[in-house]
Amino acid sequence: MTLKKSEHSPALDLFRNELSNLLDARHALFKLAALIDWQTFDDEFGSLYCEHNGSPGKPIRLMVGLEYLKQIYDLSDDKVVARWVENPYWQYLCGERYFQHEMPIEPSSLSRFRQRIGRCGGEKLLAQTIAVGLKSRTVKTRDFKRVTVDTTVQEKAVSFPTDSKLLNRSRERLVKLCQRNAVTLRQTYARKGPQAVWKASRYAHAKQMRRMRRQVRTLGTYLGRVVRDIERRIGKSEGLEAVFTDEIALAKRLLAQEKHSKGKLYSLHAPEVECIAKGKVHKRYEFGVKVSITTTNKSNFIIGAQALPGSPYDGHTLQGVLAQTRRLTNTEIDEAFVDRGYRGHGEQTTTVYLSGQRRGIKTRSLKKRLKRRQAIEPIIGHLKSDGRLGRNYLHGVVGDAMNVLLCCAGHNLRMVLRVLRILWRSFCWYCRALLGAIGRQSRADTRWFPAPPAQGCSETNYGARFPMNSFFLISKSGFSGSTIYSVGDFFPLERRAFLNFTVSVPRLSEEIVKQYYGDDCMEICMLHSIDHRNYKPTGYPATKFALEDVLSYILKFW
Repeated sequence: MTLKKSEHSPALDLFRNELSNLLDARHALFKLAALIDWQTFDDEFGSLYCEHNGSPGKPIRLMVGLEYLKQIYDLSDDKVVARWVENPYWQYLCGERYFQHEMPIEPSSLSRFRQRIGRCGGEKLLAQTIAVGLKSRTVKTRDFKRVTVDTTVQEKAVSFPTDSKLLNRSRERLVKLCQRNAVTLRQTYARKGPQAVWKASRYAHAKQMRRMRRQVRTLGTYLGRVVRDIERRIGKSEGLEAVFTDEIALAKRLLAQEKHSKGKLYSLHAPEVECIAKGKVHKRYEFGVKVSITTTNKSNFIIGAQALPGSPYDGHTLQGVLAQTRRLTNTEIDEAFVDRGYRGHGEQTTTVYLSGQRRGIKTRSLKKRLKRRQAIEPIIGHLKSDGRLGRNYLHGVVGDAMNVLLCCAGHNLRMVLRVLRILWRSFCWYCRALLGAIGRQSRADTRWFPAPPAQGCSETNYGARFPMNSFFLISKSGFSGSTIYSVGDFFPLERRAFLNFTVSVPRLSEEIVKQYYGDDCMEICMLHSIDHRNYKPTGYPATKFALEDVLSYILKFW
């Protein structure tokens, strides 16, 4: 199948408004759409589509955008597709030019897209969020050199396993399979099986363990009889043997396992599930797969994630985890901070510090970085509460690897969106502080200075009486009043490119300055630049800044 290209009719589009003209350019999702390099996904995933057969595929940007939105807002496939129709910002993020009134895809198409790109595609999605974090200044390149690594359990969407439930469920699956393939059994135990499960649960609740174990043995007997009956009836039919092979293998594995067996079966629909004990008081055992999370030590930005089937020892996984992080960030790692479960890691290229380590900790900065190791714990908590790491619904071993990568990508995008929202607020605050210092009554003989302390007020309270970056107007006749000038349209603005989007900034031109202030440049002094101990009684501080210097100082923060 070839990729489907969006087609627009010039005759019909004449009467439609584009989303870019309708939406607020200051919205975080609007800015995020400009930061993501969508062409990268077309280049990476375009080769996965066939050109000679099948119906045209959906645009890759649509599929990737829906997957990102699903992880950001912790939604299922059905809910993210349903809400996409209602939200124009989501449609703009996914590449739509005009507002759409119909569902873009069937929810099951997202499952097939994940199967198509696989684990390597999941790493591409995570790597793109790292690039977006750099563009938005959520994380810095130097942060990649110091990382924190930890493991947790990604629980699978399975019920708590018990012997009675597993034995009865295996019998029911075999009976349904026989009914679909017209295989008649001598006895199905459709009535006696659930009755034995009910008795076993009641006996266990009453602490009558001997009677409970008797009912569990009875359920094993029922399952064994059904398995042997099926094997006799299918005989040497190759077609039926292929149908029943996997299910009979699971049933025999279930019958053979004991309390202390290795590689026990905990779920029939997810045989890859493992029982992992992490020493938690509130949850003694967790059923899923162990995963490794790598974050920057300073900014808590996730730069690596990996599923670890087989529940390996943490120290044996560190080399592979750091190799993946180097591949995703294209940066060599200088320091790695881990807990004591990584002893015996064998890593040679990166300096590894264990939690609680004292030998080799010679500087205060290194001690602080080591103390920040536990900052990864709340990050894992957010992945499970705000993301989808707490319960994995994706199928198979590949689904385990994909889910942890996509959850980490969603966490990174949530951090980027928060920075983009805060960035606009900071920009507005700095503009208010700047324009508040420039009043309509300015003249060539006018100077701006910080508000002086009130009469009888001590110098220590000076900074607390007025907000930061507040100014008073001083003319030849003295103080002009006790009000701080508010924002107005006195100083003209111009549009400039900033972080791949356009913002309005004060125009820095000599003509404007001369027009309003004459040849002499207006002088501005900021509150935090004054030494309160050297404050003179005349109200004139020693330090002054030119207008261009103040504007440059303000603009460098955003």
